[in-house]
Amino acid sequence: MSARLEQLTELLRPSVEALECELWGIEYISQGRHTLLRVFIEKEAGVNLEDCERVSRQLSSVLDVEDPITGQYTLEVSSPGADRTLFTIEQFQRYIGEQVSIRLRVAFEGKRKIKGQIRAVEDEDVVIFMGDEEYLLPMSSIDKATIVPQF
Repeated sequence: MSARLEQLTELLRPSVEALECELWGIEYISQGRHTLLRVFIEKEAGVNLEDCERVSRQLSSVLDVEDPITGQYTLEVSSPGADRTLFTIEQFQRYIGEQVSIRLRVAFEGKRKIKGQIRAVEDEDVVIFMGDEEYLLPMSSIDKATIVPQF
């Protein structure tokens, strides 16, 4: 996790948890002079529009006071959804047995994109079963991982 994401996570987590939600993850996308801060929240009973609105108002206040982002930015608060992004090793642990689509930072055996089943988590590594092969992927090599919904 980048230093910027760590800083924002530490800043925002207490406010999200105070509203009885879990901070699922943060995406910070800077494009030129504009920045998008997307905050994903989760609740055991599920996230609704009111939850997103309450958290958005609270986080806007915190961000206005602390001012960690220079320039203009857009704040979005939403549920992780069925095709949720996995941000932490603990989240991979929660979804063992599920299908996942992974984009790697650097090609592994000639591949940057891998789709397979999460088989296990070992320390800071994720074990993915694809076809008839298992891959041991260090968490640090994963750029983005999303659950593939099974409908």
